[in-house]
Amino acid sequence: MKIQTTLATLCALPLLISGLRAAEGVTGSPFYGDAPDEHHPWAIHDHNRPQPVVVTPGTFSSQDVPGQPPSDAIALFSGEEADLAKWESDKNPGEATKWIVKDKTFQCVPGSGYVRTKEQFGDCQLHVEWTEPTDITGTSQGRGNSGIFLMGMVEVQVLDSYNSPSYADGMAGAIYGVNPPLVNVLRPPGQWQSYDIIFRRPIIKDGKEIDTGYLTVIINGVIVQDHTPIEGGGGHKARSHPKAYPETGPLKLQDHGNPVRYRNIWYRPLPARSIEGGTSGYLTEEATTAKRKEIASDIRRDAAKLEGNEKTLRLLESLVYEKDEATSKQAEELVSKFISDVKALPADKIESKKGEILQFNTALQYLAKFKILAEDKELPQIVKANGWDKKK
Repeated sequence: MKIQTTLATLCALPLLISGLRAAEGVTGSPFYGDAPDEHHPWAIHDHNRPQPVVVTPGTFSSQDVPGQPPSDAIALFSGEEADLAKWESDKNPGEATKWIVKDKTFQCVPGSGYVRTKEQFGDCQLHVEWTEPTDITGTSQGRGNSGIFLMGMVEVQVLDSYNSPSYADGMAGAIYGVNPPLVNVLRPPGQWQSYDIIFRRPIIKDGKEIDTGYLTVIINGVIVQDHTPIEGGGGHKARSHPKAYPETGPLKLQDHGNPVRYRNIWYRPLPARSIEGGTSGYLTEEATTAKRKEIASDIRRDAAKLEGNEKTLRLLESLVYEKDEATSKQAEELVSKFISDVKALPADKIESKKGEILQFNTALQYLAKFKILAEDKELPQIVKANGWDKKK
């Protein structure tokens, strides 16, 4: 199975639009939604904000055929013998795994030990499918036991929990030793179960936990862990406590003495959270200021390539993100010249400039509303005198 990877596209470049829409209130105008503030570098409905990366969705699995991953997924096991090269035994140093590929599935060989991926990754969307032996033996934790270890540290339990009770925080779908699943939605042994996991690792800085980390787990289409705090990662018998996590680690699968089978294992890296330098959501004042400065700089560079009204409006737009004295002076001089030119127009020519005048008036009113520039009195008078302020 060939998986197209597009890691480079996770960091899309800002969309710089040099042409501005003339009509006030048109979505996409740079002078439309609420301006950036101290915790949000983007305006509301900001046309400079990067567009989402396009990803082709995958397909759902059936009991007989595994589904196709999304186009940007990274395959860890797709059913081919060659996939064994992506895994190794969980030893130091690693050795070739003794797990086997059988009928396009990745099967645990009891007694051979845990396996781990050679590839290491952190925050992710992870998809794993697994099935239990139909030869039912044992009870509780002795029945079809395995586990999925994110970064090799926090376990989402794999167990035959179909009509087979065990301690709640050790059932299938539990964050082992931390939190039971909300519900038990397992299919009978021999049928394929699907796990979709959203993982965010804990973050500790200067000895202080600033994000506990969390897991969201969906089994067979039903949510069983809802943004559950990791609380250090769990473990057997002992309560876990917050601890530092590296930025990346391997995915591990557990050998617990049962021939559990896996298939269709893939992941997608998740973008950085705001506390790690991501630019979505509620940012610190420092991060917001830095991002706004970057956006303003991009717009000013774009303005330098333009002429006339386009240049002026683009410079005004940059002030929405950063109040730069030199840019403010340049833009105000250009605006003054535009207004002077408009006032000098013969009465029979002013209608031909309606679109440009409204465009400038919208921009200047917006900048005055958010106290970026002083209020302009002249263009509103021209707009009113010509009846352009009346909605039709």
